[in-house]
Amino acid sequence: MKSTKLRHINADCIGFTRHVVNGKFQYRDRDQQLLKSSDDLARITLLKIPPAWSQVWICSFSNGHIQATGNDAKGRKQYIYHKQWQTARGKEKYENMIEFGLSLPTIRQRVNLALAKPGLSREKVLATIIYLLEHTMIRIGNDAYAKKNRSFGLTTFRNRHVAIEGSEVKFHFRGKSGIEHELSLNDRRLAKIIRKIKELPGQDLFQYLDEDGNRHAIGSSDVNEYLKEISGQDFTAKNFRTWAGTLHTLNALAPFSTETEAKKNLVQAIAIAAKKLGNTPAICKKSYVHPTIIETYLAGKILDILPTDKGDDKEQLDKVEKYMLKLLRGKSL
Repeated sequence: MKSTKLRHINADCIGFTRHVVNGKFQYRDRDQQLLKSSDDLARITLLKIPPAWSQVWICSFSNGHIQATGNDAKGRKQYIYHKQWQTARGKEKYENMIEFGLSLPTIRQRVNLALAKPGLSREKVLATIIYLLEHTMIRIGNDAYAKKNRSFGLTTFRNRHVAIEGSEVKFHFRGKSGIEHELSLNDRRLAKIIRKIKELPGQDLFQYLDEDGNRHAIGSSDVNEYLKEISGQDFTAKNFRTWAGTLHTLNALAPFSTETEAKKNLVQAIAIAAKKLGNTPAICKKSYVHPTIIETYLAGKILDILPTDKGDDKEQLDKVEKYMLKLLRGKSL
């Protein structure tokens, strides 16, 4: 596909508009005259702007990084981007994944040190959330979603969302898009810590005590700042889900003998990863599976049998993680 130099566009500038006339869509140019350019009309058709959108604006430049905007049925502003812009942004999402993998041992070590400390300090509770991010793949959550949609993540959990039974921590909550989630983690250390956290007054689950014994809530920004502090890198909670989505996909890939079989296996592997993440397969493939793994698999360059030994040191990368990191770095295997 030929590369085009993109023009950065402000979606508030004057552009083409869409109108309904006698039950059919009609487009007007920047001067509000009927749009007649066959090239522009063909481009608009290819954009596939949803019929339900209202207040539709269309970029008058074919190389604009934003091609169209409109309000959906709920009144939310939506965007359609140039395909080249989408590709570039898609690659950006995965750019720091190698650095994240290299930093994981340090992150795990710092988290384990914090979890071993007495009391319910800010550091210890933040480390608890980081540990859960990696081992449950639950989203971090934010207050806006909790208030508006009654959907929850780790930092917005209420006490009712978590139950402790012996060494098992059970989670039951409504997540993004109203999806109900039920999952559990068998971890005696975490169960003990969360049991103590639940004993604190108030409905919010994750709170910490300062030196004077005062309670404080923890938000998603606190977690991301702590992650940057212990890693020395500009990581966020989403990095854990991207790492996990790619790793679970890699683990689920089966050997193949034909291209058709490979594509079928890939669909199944992504579906398995999506279930673990609580996403649809389409979202999982788009946002949580590194394209290099997909490309390498379809090229027949992934081992038929992956290493299974996880090793004794839980802070270090296990053999599959190391193998995945090599694939991402493009090293000879």
